[in-house]
Amino acid sequence: MKVHGKYYRAVWMHRRDVVVIDQTLLPHRFKLLCLKNHRETARAISTMTIRGAGTIGATAAYGMAQAFLENQSPSYIRKAYETLVTTRPTAVDLKHSVDRVMACVVSRRSCGSSALQTAVVAEAERIADEYAARSRRIGEVGLPLIPSRRRGGVRVLTHCNAGWLALVDWGSATAPIYLAYRKGRKVFVWVDETRPRNQGASLTSWELLNEGVPHKIIADNAGGFYMQRGEVDLCIVGADRIAANGDAANKIGTYQKAVLARENGIPFYVAAPTSTIDWKCPTGADILIEERDEDEVRFIGGVRLAPRGARAANPAFDVTPARFITGIITEQGIVKPGGLRGLR
Repeated sequence: MKVHGKYYRAVWMHRRDVVVIDQTLLPHRFKLLCLKNHRETARAISTMTIRGAGTIGATAAYGMAQAFLENQSPSYIRKAYETLVTTRPTAVDLKHSVDRVMACVVSRRSCGSSALQTAVVAEAERIADEYAARSRRIGEVGLPLIPSRRRGGVRVLTHCNAGWLALVDWGSATAPIYLAYRKGRKVFVWVDETRPRNQGASLTSWELLNEGVPHKIIADNAGGFYMQRGEVDLCIVGADRIAANGDAANKIGTYQKAVLARENGIPFYVAAPTSTIDWKCPTGADILIEERDEDEVRFIGGVRLAPRGARAANPAFDVTPARFITGIITEQGIVKPGGLRGLR
């Protein structure tokens, strides 16, 4: 997507470095980081320097490729795999991606060292390219949800950041919005701030401003207010893992919006590539929910909000049951949560 007149992806590889946008500095500062080895890449994932299911997957794939460029001994590769795969346990795309790079190695064990290095880097590049292509396709599939002739346009509420920063390019929840706007359709976005890390206020709004899409940031608790007033036509959110039965894990607070949307008769869609579906996970109850540091709740921008000595709980995600989801927007089409098996 376009930033300061240039086009960027959320992550790419240059020689042996993984290049990412430092998302922790946005929206106040735009900075590219060159991650020199797989440990730096893993740290960038775990500290949320980069985040978003697809971008995590692509970055981890590049990290696995870095490990092979560093040392091809089985013990080194096994340790690198464990380091990368445990950085963000809820995001299933991460494991899918590093497993694909490992499978590439297994299938080319008879190749020489140089040929193997070339192959793993090419596989990581392929994974990143596939995420970008899927996100563009999600935009095309979801475009009819934002019709061109609706009087007054379409008002979309989203939660967290499911934009191009989170999916290499285009995004998942934002892809139909960007495509609609570029086609001249009237669309407006309510952007949840998304506490405690404020990805909506800092990242989604930054993306929309760069694209010129009209929007307003709202406090997380204000969504129901605008739904009740009839000022929300549609909800689209992303996902970090979708269970086989259609339950979807996304940033904490998503479940509340889904329940409010149902109460107010508003369609609620989850947008994600099919790689985010975990066929080995029967239901949302089987999804491991990451518990992050208490200080993400107690501080904001380095400023303490809570009294000294106060404890905090900080689950990073919640699970929206399939019954609250109108449809899942994938690169293969929009499907009912109960119809996911047909995609397999």
